[in-house]
Amino acid sequence: MTALSRFPRFFVTSPSPCPYLPGKQERKIFTELSGAHAGELNDALGRIGFRRSQSVAYRPSCAGCTACVSVRVVAEQFVPNATQRKLIRRHADLEITACKPWATEEQFALLQRYLAKRHPGGGMAAMDENDYADMVEQSPVSSYVIEYREPSVDGEPGKLVGACITDQQADGLSMIYSFFDADEDARPGLGNYIIMEHIMRSRAAGLPYVYLGYWVKGSERMAYKTRYRPIEVLGPTGWSLLEDEDQAFAMPLPARVTEAA
Repeated sequence: MTALSRFPRFFVTSPSPCPYLPGKQERKIFTELSGAHAGELNDALGRIGFRRSQSVAYRPSCAGCTACVSVRVVAEQFVPNATQRKLIRRHADLEITACKPWATEEQFALLQRYLAKRHPGGGMAAMDENDYADMVEQSPVSSYVIEYREPSVDGEPGKLVGACITDQQADGLSMIYSFFDADEDARPGLGNYIIMEHIMRSRAAGLPYVYLGYWVKGSERMAYKTRYRPIEVLGPTGWSLLEDEDQAFAMPLPARVTEAA
């Protein structure tokens, strides 16, 4: 690896309102992913709690708050409960394809419907097609869009009902962003199924983990992430199984951090 890859330069954003906990301020530490060794750097940073967004790896670095905790499912040991088994059977007819990271109009239309239903007025609501294309295609690492479709009819692809931008890392799959038909009458529990399909996909590929990003204790929006057991959390001494949701966690910052707007 080059010196730049081995010793990346980190920056910290200015504080902004936290999207998960009212009254809190959010701040992130980030670095650029570029060059021939971007994948190796992304793998290494993923193991210490970073997430990828386009060509940037970032992690929360909030003053006085450690609520955001990195979590990953232990794929080989995951055993679905009765409700989860029911969801797997319900959605077993879906046709699933791991596609190259190219944005399509069909994906963008599904994303717009998902955001309008689940996150109206959120930070992504103003995205246009170019923003979505950047989100999908500006990836310097091994990345896919995994599509979930209704069964094909007369040889024609079925309706797109779910998609997930997914990175393949050395030790697992990282679910960067998933979106789906949020009409519970049509496909109830589809978002949960997409997570379980990633767990099964990771296990089949011999990859030990599925990275789910950050779990925020006290945030209803994040509560679903701890339903997939066994799940590991990243703390000051490394990864460990989540036993008690009242555990306290804190992730140390990398060295050589620079303030940035």
